[in-house]
Order: sequence, then C-alpha cells, then structure tokens
Amino acid sequence: MGSSSSAQSKIPAGEGPHTVGCTDLMSDHTIYGSFLRLYYPCREDTFDEEPAWIPRREYYWGLADNLKMNRTLVDTIFGYYYGSVKCPAKWNAPFKSGETYPLIIFSHGLGAFRTLYSAICTELASQGFVVASVEHRDESASATYYLQDMAVSNAEKQTAGLQQEVWIYYRHLKPGEDEFPLRSEQVHQRAEECIKALNLMLDINDGKKVTNALSLPFDWSVLKNSIDINRMCVAGHSFGGATAIQSLSKDARFRCGIALDAWMFPLKDEIYSSVQQPLLFINSETFQSVDSILKMKKFDSTEVERKMITIKGSVHQSFPDFTFLTGAIIAKIFKLKGQIDPYTAIGIINKATLAFLQQHLCLQKDFNKWDALVDGQGVYLIPGTNINLPLTQ
Repeated sequence: MGSSSSAQSKIPAGEGPHTVGCTDLMSDHTIYGSFLRLYYPCREDTFDEEPAWIPRREYYWGLADNLKMNRTLVDTIFGYYYGSVKCPAKWNAPFKSGETYPLIIFSHGLGAFRTLYSAICTELASQGFVVASVEHRDESASATYYLQDMAVSNAEKQTAGLQQEVWIYYRHLKPGEDEFPLRSEQVHQRAEECIKALNLMLDINDGKKVTNALSLPFDWSVLKNSIDINRMCVAGHSFGGATAIQSLSKDARFRCGIALDAWMFPLKDEIYSSVQQPLLFINSETFQSVDSILKMKKFDSTEVERKMITIKGSVHQSFPDFTFLTGAIIAKIFKLKGQIDPYTAIGIINKATLAFLQQHLCLQKDFNKWDALVDGQGVYLIPGTNINLPLTQ
C-alpha cells in the first residue's frame, strides 16, 4: 500500500480517563454474520501497538470505486498520504474488566467502513463506553468482505475448513434506477445489522462463546458481565444517522439515538410515529436542505426529548477522520474541511453527544457540564438549524 509520514496531522486520541483498545470481530464467517470494530476501555499497563487506520488495500480500491476514480491511482495516492496513519487505540489490548460500561452501536456513512470514525469512537471509549462500529454489507460501504468455504475435492477433504475472502464493493445506481427503493431497502438491512451487533455483544456479555473468523488474539470471555444492558444507544453519521433512527424504531432496547448530519432521504413516513426514544440531531452547516430539516422536525415531541443543533463552519465531512488528515488543496477538492478547525468541531460533536447520553442513559458522570451544547449555546453553535424554513411550518 505504501506509506508516508506526510499525513498532515493525526487522528485525535481520546481525552477521557480510560486508555482505549480496539479489535475486530467477524462472527459467523458468512455474509450473514456480524463484522465490527470494537473500541473499549483497556488496561493501562498495555504496550500494544496502534493498528493501521485503513487496514487493507482493498478499502482503497473501494474508495476509488466510490469516487469513480482509477484504483491504481487512488491506491498510490491514498497509500502515500494515509498508509502510515494509525488508529489512536491499542490493537487487541486487554479489556479493562471489573466495571460495567454503556454500549453504543455505531453506523458508518455511505461509502465509508468501520474504521473511518475512530476519532468519535475512541473518545467515547475513553469516557467509559464500549463502542461497536458496524461494517455494513448492504453494498453501501466502499468495501467490506466475508469468508466463504472453499470447494475441495475428495483428495483434499482432510484439509477441509479452508476459506477464501469474498469482497463486496460499493454499488452505484444503475442508469435510470430510482434511488429511493434501493436506499430504503439498504437502511432496513443496516438497521438489522445494528441489531445483530447488539445481540452479539449481549451474547458476549452473557458469557456465550464467540468464534472470531479473524483469529485475533483477543480474549472475548473477559467481557462477561461488562455491558450495562440498561444503558445502550445507537448512533451514526449520514446514512448511518438514518440507520440509527431506523434502528430506534425497530428495537426499544436502544434507550436513545445520536444522528450525526443524518441523510433523511431513505426513511419512510411511518418512521416518525414509530420512534419513541430521545434523539439528538447534530448537523453541519452545509449538508442539510429544507426538505431534510422538515423531516427531522417531524420528530418534535412534547413527551420525549428531541434536540437539534448545527455547528457553524462545519461540512458533512467534519465527522469522519479524513478531515484531520488532509491538506488544504485536497480538502478543498473533496470538501473534507469546513471553515471551523476540525479539532474544535469534533470536540463539540463528542461533548454534546456525551452530555445527551448522560441525560438519557442516566449516567453518574460529569458530562452535564456540556449541557449548554445540547441546547445550541456556544460560539460555534446554532440552536436548531441555519436553514430558512417556510413560515407555514
């Protein structure tokens, strides 16, 4: 893939009291299993290395396909700029047992994958959460994969159990294809994948044996009785924000939801009456439209808290990690940076998220010191939206 120290900056590490570890889990090697990256509080005495931020070159190829660019060119450029970038967490570090932690299931955006939101996930883990970042297999990720049993001849039966990788790349719309049916089907599959990840984590919490097709040296049994089953949330960015909302409607075990610059397009009208949990919208200044904001406002309720804030100077890509790693020229071409400093923006995103989680997961923390952010109070914040809505609304 190539490597370089020329990345402009680093992905910020968590600021909370816990050291953060991460590992990958592919349960059931087939396409029907769960694939996720887990971020978690780990033991402080660990000397484990940090993993590569983009773990395989096939993900570069997927990004190229998504951008409709040449794979070799993108592989070369991204490998040069990002090949040496590390995820700010300790790879397969021992889990810090002895406590129970709230659980967050996180859903990535369109054309992303499980590792691209490590700044958000690492911060949440450093503050005492277990975060499962799902990699979706609905053809909305740039790339993902599963394992398929290889066909063997009679002479090879004694070596049965061999498996090969099957890669799934981003699917573009076909010429003339209506987008809504595809995205609606995908958002339902994505929500089911979030629920499947939730069930998997609860099985692990119950002490059930987990088989990881990736054969990584991580002891999952240590997580027994470490998840607080009464404090679980679903969150996501863009398509992942819509996925979080869809997941809330499907599973009441999620106590609340965080929708980061949610792409509201895939959601059907019945969603507005089927979500009963508290919900926080954190929007960028440039991505949303009148139509999408009106859809968000349909969730307004006098019975359960629904909040919306907008970060001044931010763009849609202020949420994934690329915003920290890109120079001014590339950032301008791909709109990866807004006018606001990316570290300031991610700080607001994380602190508002933590304050909302304290309120609605009933946490005994000090995150309430950031309650004003949830109300849109701050130099870089707008309460509600910057979009001018029709007066009849």
